[in-house]
Amino acid sequence: MRKIMMTAIIASLGVATLATTASAQRDPAYQAARSQGLIGEKPDGYLGFVTSPSAAIKAMVEDINIKRKAFYIRKASENNVTPQDFAFTTGCDAIARTAAGEKYQSPDGVWRTRTSEPPVRDPRCP
Repeated sequence: MRKIMMTAIIASLGVATLATTASAQRDPAYQAARSQGLIGEKPDGYLGFVTSPSAAIKAMVEDINIKRKAFYIRKASENNVTPQDFAFTTGCDAIARTAAGEKYQSPDGVWRTRTSEPPVRDPRCP
């Protein structure tokens, strides 16, 4: 049943995946923090700090995560799933879409740098 729900979630993501952070992703500060390995994608669907953040980076990531949470709550309601399940599935997708050199958190909590190999993801990821 959970696999079916996750498949439905993925189908609903489409172009709208993380739409609330689209403008943040075009933000040079966001791109710089990602490319410098200061922030990365977490399995729970949120951004995390790889290193101790500056006040500006902390504020930026907190703002993005607040917007992500609102997006997850809205989309979860539309898809009759929990916000946590929607966030998790989105996190799976976000980690899969990381580019070589970007940071992501593996299921064991270790921050890793994406290579040309597939990222280490939670086995529950669709």
